[in-house]
Amino acid sequence: MMFSLDIFDMDLDFWGTLLGLFMHNIPALILLVVLLISWKYEIVGGIVFILAGIFYIAMVSMNPNFGPDILIPILIISGPAFLIGTLFLIGWIKKRSKPT
Repeated sequence: MMFSLDIFDMDLDFWGTLLGLFMHNIPALILLVVLLISWKYEIVGGIVFILAGIFYIAMVSMNPNFGPDILIPILIISGPAFLIGTLFLIGWIKKRSKPT
């Protein structure tokens, strides 16, 4: 969400700024909704966050400027998604194996 603050550098009116902020924050809002759903159903979070990490890597690797120097930034951005997805899957597995 921090990267959406560059919208204030543009000379937009109130509604243009509001629309720009919304457009910049759509991915974060989608992940927020997934996070809220995942709090109840861990399997959803596990799958979606891991797929989000894979999707990000796939999208960046299609860039014509893709090279070995961009691997560390890719891991910095997609790594937390993989970690969150893995933790949700571990929580889901532990909840299923717990005796009722």
